Amino acid sequence: MFVVPLIERKRDGGALSPEEWSACIAEYTAGRLPDYQMAALLMAVVLRGLERQELAALTDAMLASGQRLSFESWTAARIDKHSTGGVGDKVSLVLAPLVAACGVAVPMMSGRGLGHTGGTLDKLEAIPGFRTGLSLAEAKAQVMKLGCALIGQTPEIAPADRRLYALRDVTGTVEAIPLIAASIMSKKLAEGLTGLVLDVKVGSGAFLPPVAQGLELAQTMIALGGDRGCPTVALLTAMDRPLGRACGNALETEEAILALRGEGPPDLMEVTYALGVEMLLAAGIETSTKKARKKLEAALSSGLAAEKFEQVIEAQGGNPKVVEDPSVLPQAEAVEVFLAPETGVVTRVDPRTIGRAVVALGGGRQQVDDVIDPTVGFVITVKPGDRVLEGEPIASVFAKDAGGVKLGFEALGQAIVIGDRLREKPLPLISHRVTTDGIEDLTRSPAGAV
Repeated sequence: MFVVPLIERKRDGGALSPEEWSACIAEYTAGRLPDYQMAALLMAVVLRGLERQELAALTDAMLASGQRLSFESWTAARIDKHSTGGVGDKVSLVLAPLVAACGVAVPMMSGRGLGHTGGTLDKLEAIPGFRTGLSLAEAKAQVMKLGCALIGQTPEIAPADRRLYALRDVTGTVEAIPLIAASIMSKKLAEGLTGLVLDVKVGSGAFLPPVAQGLELAQTMIALGGDRGCPTVALLTAMDRPLGRACGNALETEEAILALRGEGPPDLMEVTYALGVEMLLAAGIETSTKKARKKLEAALSSGLAAEKFEQVIEAQGGNPKVVEDPSVLPQAEAVEVFLAPETGVVTRVDPRTIGRAVVALGGGRQQVDDVIDPTVGFVITVKPGDRVLEGEPIASVFAKDAGGVKLGFEALGQAIVIGDRLREKPLPLISHRVTTDGIEDLTRSPAGAV
């Protein structure tokens, strides 16, 4: 296939036909179109975008590159959730077992870290023995037995996306609405879902920081889902500061376990409950937000959600004792406390700086084949608006050596800004709800309150 004219056409603002997109994806998946040419085409998409029919063709081609998870005549509601990526975003680890404990089947397929953001699979694999690489047959059997499977993108599902995902991560082609939408929806549409809930991040740590872009991405994915028989709803949530306290794979897994035991940070729990409500409503388990929230809270306080996570961990080869004793997780070699350099008000905790530092410490990938150190990262105990005293502990660095601690301290010094007062109000934790009916501004009602 002679792809250079297609790259040039897209570079110059033209469109590729559905047949051309289908051929490109098929050739790339088969290894006959080299990475450097696909990277050039992706960059042209970043710069020029995709027309609606191009986006549909790209999504369908990626979906058609592999198989689908089929539940055939099984009538149980099957709902998944997907986040567009953030720093400290361990919601999936809490949400999947929580919703499954409420009677919804959750075949959750997640990804690895992308750019400065963490990946659910990397967090799960911090649990000793946990296996995310289930086959479609294994995933189907586990969902039907336990109501939940936490898996990676199998070789059978959208193999084109798996290759493109890794390529985008290392070629600066992550931040593009059509590429994000096609990547997410090609995987989700292959899961045999009856509904999908999206967590679209906005703010400085999101791939698409402006709220307007977040809304555009949400509407794009909702349309792709609806057109293909998968009703989709989205919430816009804040990523102008890390979510929760922990940032880094094992640290975030530990925080998720604490959340399942009723000890989660308020912001993490609020986002988890809001998404869980949407999943219960999509499944038809409850018909009102209030009842759905109560059902989720009961599943958590009763211990059913933590028990479900134990069952999933054991089924996927991990050590279920981690739920009772998070110290089973791998531990960092070097841990140092970071003290507030001055008295004042925390005006900013920049998530992008923190996320990049986790990667630099070894907790993320700078090249496709990098091996992750699950132990490194940060625990940050302050949020914008908090008053601190000089010398007060406000964070901890987890590293593999003294050099890593030094790097972590430098990152915290840049990310945590202290001033005399809060000059810019943080984004609402949950700002908008988007459906096929339109956009609801939740900041005008109690549902959007922090």
